[in-house]
Parts: sequence; C-alpha cells; structure tokens
Amino acid sequence: MAEVKSWEVSDSFWPKVKPLIPSPKPDPNKQYLRKPGGGRKPMPARKIFAGIVYVLRTGCQWKALPKEDFASSSAIHTHFLHWAESGFFVSLWRAGLAEYDEMEGISWKWPSIDGATVKAALAQETVGPNPTDREKRKPAKFVSRRLWSPLVTGRKRSQSA
Repeated sequence: MAEVKSWEVSDSFWPKVKPLIPSPKPDPNKQYLRKPGGGRKPMPARKIFAGIVYVLRTGCQWKALPKEDFASSSAIHTHFLHWAESGFFVSLWRAGLAEYDEMEGISWKWPSIDGATVKAALAQETVGPNPTDREKRKPAKFVSRRLWSPLVTGRKRSQSA
C-alpha cells in the first residue's frame, strides 16, 4: 500500500467528507447570461478539498498552490471562503470529534485550555518592559557660544527690513 502524505486526501477519508460539502447554489442577485450547462465545467469537489487541505497542512500561500495538481488557486480560495461561510469546516470538525469520541472516548468531564491559546491577563506587570524596546540614544544637542535672538521680534512680509 502506498504511503499517503499528510496533505493528501485518502480514499478512505473522502467518503466521510463528501456528504458534508455544501452544494453550489446560483446567486439569486446575479443575472446569468449563459444557458444552464454552458461554459466551463465545475471543478470536482475532491480536487477543491485536496487544494484546501494542501494549503492548511503545508502553510503555503494560496497563489503558491501547484497548478499541475490543483489548477486555479483563486477558484480554490473562492470555494474555501464559500465553504467556510456555509459552516462546512465546523461540521467537518464536529463529525471528526464524534468519530474520535466513538473510537477512543473524549473525557468531557475534565476540559482544559492550552495556555498558548489564551493571553495572560497580567503578563506586562509581572514581566516588565520588553528588552528590545529599550531607550534609544538621543542625539547630542547643538550648543552655541552665544544665545541667538532676532533683532526684530516680528514684522509683516509687506514691510521692508
């Protein structure tokens, strides 16, 4: 059996994801000029999901998606935004939690929060100022031999000196 990389969608995982994917709906506010069925064929949902998983697992930018594997990166990003708005990722997360709960069992009686996810309330008072923000050297002030003051304290430009 071939090894599946962490950013690839396996054949055993795809049937669990497929029913959760929202079906594409036409925008009621948009007027379509083409006949139904005309134009470019839609991208397969599995390819879209594989592109999203690739970006989330590798941390690459949307525009850096390999075109050979995923085609249009902007189309995949658009689908990502629509799917996120429709609640697809929340339902996928809930389905994964439910499956893990059936397999291993989640101890719901003792929840905890990772300290890295919550900001420390009094961190600034206990730690002090950041050492990289120490005071910069101020430029030396120019010291002249005598105090300078203008002979004329004020005049209008229209007047001669």
